[in-house]
Amino acid sequence: MKILILYFSGTGNTQKIAELYSKAFKECGDEVITETLPDAENKISALNLNEFDLIGFGYPIHAFNAPANVLKLAEKIPLLKEQKNAFVFKTSGEPVRMSDVSSLKLIKILKKRNISVTNEYQYVMPYNIIFRHSDEMAYRMWDVAQKIVPLDCREIKNGVPKKAKRMFMGGFLAWFLRIEHWGARFNGKRYKVSSDCVHCGLCAKTCPANNITLAPDGKIKFGKNCLMCMRCSFTCPKNAIKIGLFNSWKVNGAYSFDPPPADAPNPPDKHANYCKKAYNRYFSEAEQKINAARNEAN
Repeated sequence: MKILILYFSGTGNTQKIAELYSKAFKECGDEVITETLPDAENKISALNLNEFDLIGFGYPIHAFNAPANVLKLAEKIPLLKEQKNAFVFKTSGEPVRMSDVSSLKLIKILKKRNISVTNEYQYVMPYNIIFRHSDEMAYRMWDVAQKIVPLDCREIKNGVPKKAKRMFMGGFLAWFLRIEHWGARFNGKRYKVSSDCVHCGLCAKTCPANNITLAPDGKIKFGKNCLMCMRCSFTCPKNAIKIGLFNSWKVNGAYSFDPPPADAPNPPDKHANYCKKAYNRYFSEAEQKINAARNEAN
């Protein structure tokens, strides 16, 4: 099979999942081409999607929706000559059922381009906003993802459909919460840098929306095209970026994703009860799928 994977990743979580998909498909002998936003938006007219057997779309969930730039990318896809199957993979810091509606708008856009989404998967990865997950939880999330993505790839290749369950009034709620697309632009203009900023320009160089500029006088300026992907504040080496109205939720610094050393300090997790049932359900369902695959292989 010839497979195209298009994705957006703010701080690296969705990129890590996209790389797992690419690896799993390649190990099955498939040809895989991966394109990421913002570059993918510029290349979409040159890419001949009719040549691909399968198309994947990946994104981090923003306010229970796909990010605005992912929807914009989908809208740029021309009408295909023949119907193509597609799969969607999405990442989020919490596995709540409301996240199941996040791809509704994307699926609707793709359907008009003769692209049918047959499989949807959500992977829990550590937050880049709201609060910082513990090292133990980040490792557990990544460990599960590495084990389950190859199984999901096998489902896709075997033609086993997997659709997300739709909650009551989910479509309306997703529509209402797309106000976040406007809200991100509104709040993004209120980003500031503290006196800790060393004017390295990393935020301006890596902003996927080209929303940050380094003025000749050295000042950092934020525009009106912010996606609130958190790349700038999450990766700032001096933790110097203040994210407007949500500054109390700021998370800074990459996760290691390595298993914590056995002798590492284990402070109490003050977020241990946050969405506890949802996390337990997610990990339980993943473990069941992993064990079923092991039993089948034996």
